Amino acid sequence: MAQTFGRNIAAPLLFLNLLMYAIALGFASWCTNRYINGQTSHPSFGGNGATGFFLTFAILACVVGMVSKFVGGAHIRAWRGDSLAAAGSASLIAWAITALAFGFACKEINVGGHRGWRLRAVEAFIIILTFTQLLYVLLLHAGMFSSKYGPGYRDNDYGVGAGTGEHIHKGGAVPVAGARV
Repeated sequence: MAQTFGRNIAAPLLFLNLLMYAIALGFASWCTNRYINGQTSHPSFGGNGATGFFLTFAILACVVGMVSKFVGGAHIRAWRGDSLAAAGSASLIAWAITALAFGFACKEINVGGHRGWRLRAVEAFIIILTFTQLLYVLLLHAGMFSSKYGPGYRDNDYGVGAGTGEHIHKGGAVPVAGARV
């Protein structure tokens, strides 16, 4: 199958999102470790009342996002309608959890207070990932509108060779000899 427009853009975006999710996971894990240890007075951490919720959902979004990128990589490699279902659903779930973490990031920014550079980095990565993950989901589902952009939901060559052209009629009028009726 030839390269399509959606595949050419989705592949670099997949790699970029995977890298950003990995970096955000590292920073969020460090911040969560400091938060659990009660070291919120650390100069590069800080935080406020929304920090615990934000970090929980940021880690969840990063882990689910990274897993969805592995499924998306298999889809980009195959680029068929049957792999689109797994990649599309995984990326949509990852986007939903990232959007939830985005909401907590906005709340954390709105509450204010001292937030260290690592915590602000996690906020920035989650905010950027919310929009790039949405773009990735849209690129995966662009085949719904035209096969130029992706494999689409109707793959005509799915199950090739299954039909031989012969029609089998059930319950024919001619009984088979030696069969029990």
